[in-house]
Parts: sequence; C-alpha cells; structure tokens
Amino acid sequence: METTYWTSVDSPIGPLLLTAAPDGALTSLSVPGQKGGRTPAGDWRRDPAPFREADRQLTAYFAGDLKEFRLALHATGTPFREKVWAALDDVPYGATVSYGEIAARIGAPRAAVRAVGGAIGANPLLILRPCHRVIGADGSLTGYAGGLERKVQLLTREGVLPA
Repeated sequence: METTYWTSVDSPIGPLLLTAAPDGALTSLSVPGQKGGRTPAGDWRRDPAPFREADRQLTAYFAGDLKEFRLALHATGTPFREKVWAALDDVPYGATVSYGEIAARIGAPRAAVRAVGGAIGANPLLILRPCHRVIGADGSLTGYAGGLERKVQLLTREGVLPA
C-alpha cells in the first residue's frame, strides 16, 4: 500500500488539508466541512516537506502574486471525470465558465451538464484545479464543494466579483 503524506496550511479561507503521493504529486486539497473532503487517516504520514512548494504557491496566490499554479497534480477518477478536471485547468485566473461550456470543451452533449456538475463537485484539488470558476449559465454562483462563501471569497480575490 502506498503511503499518503499530508499537511495542513493556513489560508484566508481557513485551513487547507493537502495530501500527496510518495513522489510528491498532490492528490487532494480539502477545506473543513467540504462535501466529499478528506480527513487524515491513521496510516497517513504527516510531513510538511513534500508540500513546501505548494505552500509557497498557495501563499503567493492568496497574496495576489500568483495566477497560475505549477505543481504536480495526481487525482484519479473515471475517464469522464479526468476529462472534466483537465478542462478546469484551462479556465484562466479571473475568468468564469458555465457547466455547459465545460461540457462543450470536452465534447460532451448538452444533456451531460448534470454529469459535468457531478464531476466538478468531485474535484479533489480545490483551488489548484479551479472548480470555483464554474458558474451557472445565467451567471449565478451555483454550488461549491468547499461552500458557497469560500467560492465568493475566491472569485472576489480573483477580481471576478466586486470587493
């Protein structure tokens, strides 16, 4: 069985729980109370060393000095979820897209919008893989696994919403 490394880092939206594989690739970023979020298991190894660069980049992001993360990410899901998550990587800082636009980007039919929403809701790498940038077709701020308040904070920080 592969060791899961973890650490917690402080942020303006609360503590962030990060996990990584032995090779250092990040496998999740969770916030307290997150729907489907992770909590440390007894066999996980707490070690901040594999997360130094992630901590540095997250600090720079929250300070407004970083717009694009450059970190090794390794999230596993179904092929459909992985396509959706890859599409999230292409949504630039300070921009938003609709669920329908994500469906179109991956070549899914319009009827797949609900499935796209489910895949986005299952994104294990909040903030790093910017699911907070996905909004309703009418511009509404629909759900966010980390909580709608955090989504508002992130979009405000990125200049999408007024301060």
